[in-house]
Amino acid sequence: MRANDERPKREPRSAYKHFQAMPTRWADNDVYGHVNNSVYYFFFDTLVNEWLINQGLLVIGKSETVGLVVETSCNFFAPITYPDVIHGGLRISKIGSSSVTYEIGLFKNDEDECSAKGHFVHVYVDEKTRRPIALAKAMCTKLETIAR
Repeated sequence: MRANDERPKREPRSAYKHFQAMPTRWADNDVYGHVNNSVYYFFFDTLVNEWLINQGLLVIGKSETVGLVVETSCNFFAPITYPDVIHGGLRISKIGSSSVTYEIGLFKNDEDECSAKGHFVHVYVDEKTRRPIALAKAMCTKLETIAR
């Protein structure tokens, strides 16, 4: 068990570099009346891939290098429900030789503190062989624009 001072804490919007609005859907709510925990990972995936696509780093079905998720986690602080609009905040915390750690904050409507935060690690691989491949310099340059 973690000591109290090690518990994850809510963060403000200002801690993130890129944002994307994502509406919740009727089907996202569970029987407890809030967005089900599994749906948060869909928000993470959408946010990261939207950024990669918009940066020209991922062309679906054509990219020779793709990121495979090898690790993900989420800390929940406050419930999100339909019809809230999520504002996903994104930043990069680590750029490795073939991997990237994305950090994500999910903000409900106009709230300044995140309702949830987590991370998402991609290992970049050759699309055909699925073997790790070094990140291209051009990719690293774009990743650094949203690094902590």
